Amino acid sequence: MDSVECIVAGAGVIGLAVARLLARRGIETIIVEAADAIGTETSSRNSEVIHAGLYYPPGSLKAALCVRGRGMLYAYAAERGIPHRRCGKLIVATRPGQEAVLGEIAARARTCGVDDLVMLEAAEARGMEPSLTCHAALLSPSTGIIDSHAFMLALLGEAEAGGAHLSLRTEIVSGRIERGTFVLQTRDTLTGDRHEIAARHFVNAAGLGAHILAAGLDGFARRFVPPLHYARGSYFSVAGRPAFSRLIYPVPEPGGLGVHLTLDLAGAMRFGPDVEWIGAKDYSIDPARADHFYGEIRKYWPALPDGSLMPAYSGIRPKLSGPGEAAADFVIQGPETHGVEGLVNLFGIESPGLTASLAIAEEVVLRLAPGP
Repeated sequence: MDSVECIVAGAGVIGLAVARLLARRGIETIIVEAADAIGTETSSRNSEVIHAGLYYPPGSLKAALCVRGRGMLYAYAAERGIPHRRCGKLIVATRPGQEAVLGEIAARARTCGVDDLVMLEAAEARGMEPSLTCHAALLSPSTGIIDSHAFMLALLGEAEAGGAHLSLRTEIVSGRIERGTFVLQTRDTLTGDRHEIAARHFVNAAGLGAHILAAGLDGFARRFVPPLHYARGSYFSVAGRPAFSRLIYPVPEPGGLGVHLTLDLAGAMRFGPDVEWIGAKDYSIDPARADHFYGEIRKYWPALPDGSLMPAYSGIRPKLSGPGEAAADFVIQGPETHGVEGLVNLFGIESPGLTASLAIAEEVVLRLAPGP
């Protein structure tokens, strides 16, 4: 049986960031990924937004790691030439009475360390974005966008430069905790060949599959595996010249941040995600959902042309809270919680996971506490 110091399950942005940090610290690391490429699920099926940290409860991991991770991500991207832009964002009140909600968002964000927000009257917001209709807006200058795939390639390159290895098409089919060691049985998804590998440390960063992986680890108590809920979000695009230069967000809605406008680095507009609770992993998009999008978008962009929305892609948020429940925090679960030395599980790493990824990696390594 082969052995290694650490196995990281999942080659999304979190797994890659963790592997990079472990490799830089001289920890022999293998990244195992069931897909045939890196970052094919949650890490690439999102808005690619660098969040400022506006929405999260003070004292939560989401709040702290988003604010810390945002600064780390901007610096990392600038130092390595990763395409990104600090374009800014407007959160808009689309009906009377929502101005108070903007004030609540601003107050909460200040408590979390976001101190550059600017309240705007309707005329000021329209002066910045002439196509916009709103009653008031909150400007977040620190919000931006990034090429998430280029970011993940950079993380992988640095991980491999430090000695880490990536094993694609490698599915973990079972595992056990044996005398302080993690023994994992893997299957090559192309050939079906099976292999066992042992490690002193194990980081479960498998995203949508993290719960199943943890529950199937023989010797790990299932009471530490929280319930998982799938919230699918569909995105629609609009061709042609962009009508806005900044991201436009309505006030948040239950389960998400509303049908918002984001831009890619070429300036193309895309709208979403919405919130659709589903029972199994399914990335299909119902074109009829565009009917709802038109109504939501026209609250802040009345000039959206009929028939202009085209299905783009969808993503699934790995949520720890279901419909009608309060939003759950990230769960970075180490030995201080479950009592298993050398094991860290990551559950519910949805937005702002991309923004917070470098800070999350630091937290994982802190909980892992690998030896020299």
